[in-house]
Amino acid sequence: MPFALPPLPFDKAALEPHMSAKTLDFHHGKHHRKYVEKLNELTEGTKFAKMDLTEIIRETAGATDKRMVDIFNNAAQSWNHTFFWHCMKPQGGGRPDGELAKRIDDSFGPYDAFRKKFVETAKGRFGSGWAWLAADGSKLQIVATPNAGNPLTDGKVCLLTCDVWEHAYYLDYQNQRPKFVEAFLDNLVNWAWANEQWEAERKAA
Repeated sequence: MPFALPPLPFDKAALEPHMSAKTLDFHHGKHHRKYVEKLNELTEGTKFAKMDLTEIIRETAGATDKRMVDIFNNAAQSWNHTFFWHCMKPQGGGRPDGELAKRIDDSFGPYDAFRKKFVETAKGRFGSGWAWLAADGSKLQIVATPNAGNPLTDGKVCLLTCDVWEHAYYLDYQNQRPKFVEAFLDNLVNWAWANEQWEAERKAA
């Protein structure tokens, strides 16, 4: 099959106690796997089977035909989850450094202001979706997208994301989404990954 479930970039228990191995068993092993399997089923024998995920996302974004909507949802969820895993690392979290830290200060003020806005944006995403730190040219934005939504479809560059679908946190945090997002920022964020995305965008510009 053209699309495969990528392995986690860390051991399933490596993010405990902030994200449990049980959560990752379900989140990666069942939810993410299902998106990949469904995408293979939907794209078999079509031109999409030869595309990468970003190409599929951009071509099917905004579609109204049910099959195209289903392809978008499963391609975007496959991409979003793979990106999300890289946004975390053991003993992560805290304040960023490097050029991205300066850009965050310029865009949002002191880090605590960024942290507050990110938590509020993630908390305020009604229903399922994602909270993102994205670049729109030289400007940084914190945005929330519903369901499988992705800033790529608006021409933005993804730097960081937090999954706020309930399956991302319910086993560990029950209905306390803000506590999960705070734990993500304070203990899990892989700022080195976000910096790499920023640097790649600067070089490509």
